[in-house]
Amino acid sequence: MSTADQGLPRPDAGAAPRLYVDVYDPTYPDTDGKPMAEGTQQFDWIVTIKEGLEALLQDRPDAFVAGDLVWYYTERVVKDCVAPDAMVVIGRPKGRRYSYRQWLEGGVTPQVVFEVYSPTNTPAEMARKRALYDRLGVEEYYEYDPRSGAFRGWFREQGSLRPIPDVEDWRSPRLGITFEAPPEEDALIVRRPDGVAFVTGARAIRQRDEAELRAEEAERRARAERKLADAAHRRAEKTEDRLEVERQRAEDERLRADAEARRADAEARRAEDERLKAEVERLRAERMAALLREMGVDPD
Repeated sequence: MSTADQGLPRPDAGAAPRLYVDVYDPTYPDTDGKPMAEGTQQFDWIVTIKEGLEALLQDRPDAFVAGDLVWYYTERVVKDCVAPDAMVVIGRPKGRRYSYRQWLEGGVTPQVVFEVYSPTNTPAEMARKRALYDRLGVEEYYEYDPRSGAFRGWFREQGSLRPIPDVEDWRSPRLGITFEAPPEEDALIVRRPDGVAFVTGARAIRQRDEAELRAEEAERRARAERKLADAAHRRAEKTEDRLEVERQRAEDERLRADAEARRADAEARRAEDERLKAEVERLRAERMAALLREMGVDPD
C-alpha cells in the first residue's frame, strides 16, 4: 500500500537520500549494556511493534525505524544515551546504523517512541524515561505493559508531553495508527490506517500461508464445481439431443399419420365418387327402362 493510500504525510521531494551509510565509531558503543528484552513476552511485543512500524513506513525513503538502537543525543557525551524499544524518525533515510547519533542525523529527534515494560521496570524508572523523552522533544510516546494490559500514551502539546486522555479514541498524528487496549494480558491491538493489525513476521508468514491454503482450497473447489457444471452441461446436452431425436421422431410419426389420414380421405372420396356414379347410372337405367316400357318395348 502506498503512503498516499495509508493517509501518511508524504516526504518532501529531495528531503533525504534513499539510503544512509553508517560508519562504526568505537567511541559510541552499539549497545547500552542492557538486554533487549527480559523474557519472550517483552521481546515478542518489541518485535511486533517494530516490524509493524517498519511495514507501515516501508514505502517512505525518509522514514527510519529502529528497535533497541542506542540513541546518542549529545555529541562527545557518551553517557547521554537511551535505547528505546522502538522509535520512528521521520526526515531521516533508511539504512543500517550501529547507533543513532543525533548530530550526524541533521539533529533530527525521533518523533515517535515506544517502550514495552519488562518484569523489572519500576514506575520511577519509566517516569525518568518519560521525562527524558519529553526533554529531548519526542512528539509521541507510548508505554505498554503486556502482563497487565496497561497501555498509555503522551502527545507533545504546548511544548511538553501531555497524557492522552482516552488512547482508544486516539489516532497518531504522525503515523495514523490507532490502538485497542483492553485491560488484559497480551491484548493490545495496533492498527494501521487501513485497519490491518500489527503482527510479527512469523505470524504474517502464517497468515500468508493460511491465506494461500484458503486460496488453493477455494481454487480446488472452484475447479471441482466447474467439472461438475461441465458434466451437468454435457448431460443436459445429451438429454437435449435425445429429446430432439424424440421430438423429430414424433414429428415424423405425426407427418406419416397426417399422410395416412389424407390418403384415407382421398380413398373415401374416390369411393364416394364411385358410389355416386353408380347411383347415377342406376337411376339413368331405371328411367330408360321406364321410358321403354311406356313405349311398349321390353327393356330386358
